[in-house]
Amino acid sequence: MSTTAALNRTFDVAVTTERFYVRMAIAFLAIAVVGFAPTYWLPMARGTLVVKPLAHLHALFFYGWLLLFVTQSSLAASGRLVRHRAVGVFGVAVATGMCFVGLAMAVESMRMMDAAGFSDAGRRFAVVPVTGIGLFAVMFAIAVLNVSRPEVHKRVLLAATAGLLQAGVGRWFLLFLAPPRPPGVIGPSSPPPVAVTVLPGLLVDLLIVAAMVHDRRTTGRVHRAYWLAGGALVAVQVLRVPISSTAAWMHVTQWLLALAP
Repeated sequence: MSTTAALNRTFDVAVTTERFYVRMAIAFLAIAVVGFAPTYWLPMARGTLVVKPLAHLHALFFYGWLLLFVTQSSLAASGRLVRHRAVGVFGVAVATGMCFVGLAMAVESMRMMDAAGFSDAGRRFAVVPVTGIGLFAVMFAIAVLNVSRPEVHKRVLLAATAGLLQAGVGRWFLLFLAPPRPPGVIGPSSPPPVAVTVLPGLLVDLLIVAAMVHDRRTTGRVHRAYWLAGGALVAVQVLRVPISSTAAWMHVTQWLLALAP
């Protein structure tokens, strides 16, 4: 009886965990939609959105990834692992596209800031998207290398995807905290200080904390993957501030601008 009970307990924990990942994936998608609603979705619905095609491509890849994350979590939760692995091949292509489009958007933003007379501020703030997509790329690669270890694979992917949500959460901070623009002023405004991105980042990190709490409640411990991935995310979010003002970072931005067509 003890063996049967242990097996039942293991099965129940596995099912509960997979359902948890589905709920988290849906929450991630909702946060991203709400986060960009004031600056992207609502203006698009009103017909007042004016952005370059690259911005739409950026949205296509990043929201596509979130939808894929929901799909993959649902497939795993329902036990359709063969289908899950097949769709995962497509996920590699989406994640690769995200990295290139994300860097392209960062470079385009720097060019816009240069043209508007905010060269230094734009290059300093570029540390946020560049390091964000760089960290996602590293975490995604680690997840792919651990595809045969699902307990690591899914936790690293959750942390990597959570890190992408900082941009959406940060939009609301800018909406409420940015000073009003003088009448008649058009064109892009100066980017905010990099330090203002720390709090939105830490708020997003609470999603990983929720996953860690779930781990503790269902398995009795927090998996090491959460500690390492979450720690790396926090470190990048905090270290962006001093790095952004260094000469080395300015050289990196110059290299990115020269490398792009």
